[in-house]
Amino acid sequence: MNTAGDDKRDEQAAAAPLRVMISAGASGLGLGMAQAFVGQGAHVQLCDISQTAIDAALPQLGERAGAMLADVSDPAAVDAWFEHALRALGGVDVLINNAGIAGPTARIEDIASEAWDQTMAVNVRSQYLCVRRAIGALRASDRATIINMSSVAGRLGYPLRTPYAASKWAVVGLTQSLALELGEDNITVNAILPGIVDSERSRVVTQAKAQARGVTVAEMEASILANVALHRKVPVDDVAATALFLASPAGRSFTGQSFNVCAGIQTLL
Repeated sequence: MNTAGDDKRDEQAAAAPLRVMISAGASGLGLGMAQAFVGQGAHVQLCDISQTAIDAALPQLGERAGAMLADVSDPAAVDAWFEHALRALGGVDVLINNAGIAGPTARIEDIASEAWDQTMAVNVRSQYLCVRRAIGALRASDRATIINMSSVAGRLGYPLRTPYAASKWAVVGLTQSLALELGEDNITVNAILPGIVDSERSRVVTQAKAQARGVTVAEMEASILANVALHRKVPVDDVAATALFLASPAGRSFTGQSFNVCAGIQTLL
């Protein structure tokens, strides 16, 4: 039974700014989400493997944000980032596992084992490392939220992109398993599955696909969007808005779910 004291603590928690950690947060979707949370009054700590990207991002985010150079596929780097971020934030309410790479574009027999392993390390192992490190601090939060970035490649086959697809399917499995494991701690765990995002990474992938198939970039992009119900790419802001929702009071009853922010994509080419 809730007491007046419990109600007061709940109100104070709801009024306090969210404390958010975002991996690979200095560009692309990570930066878009960081900007969205800062815009809602949150305090954000991000990491990135590019100091140049960090230096460009921090002036855009203002005094509510901080950053550290870190490769989250490296356990020691993850430990260092969490030590820094938790000290700066005084805890964490929201962890967004955003780090990811596109991986190689090639037929399976032409993919080097090193490229496969790197894709898995950045796209999957990093999420395991960050969640493992975050659990203690998240248990102390009344608004504990984990958001794992997957992809529509985590629900569809993706020819010539097998390491990427395999890693993103793994993220969905990780998310659903963590939701069950951490439910007793009132920690929600969900995955966002973006479609063809209007981003630099998307353009690079499209160029690689065009080269592999021997067509122009314009032809490749037209073929890709022909399989999207809305026939357009997904704005970064739409993905960021989904993350905001999942971290909001309205999102507290969602866990173990995969949110397809994809403009209705049916097939990946």
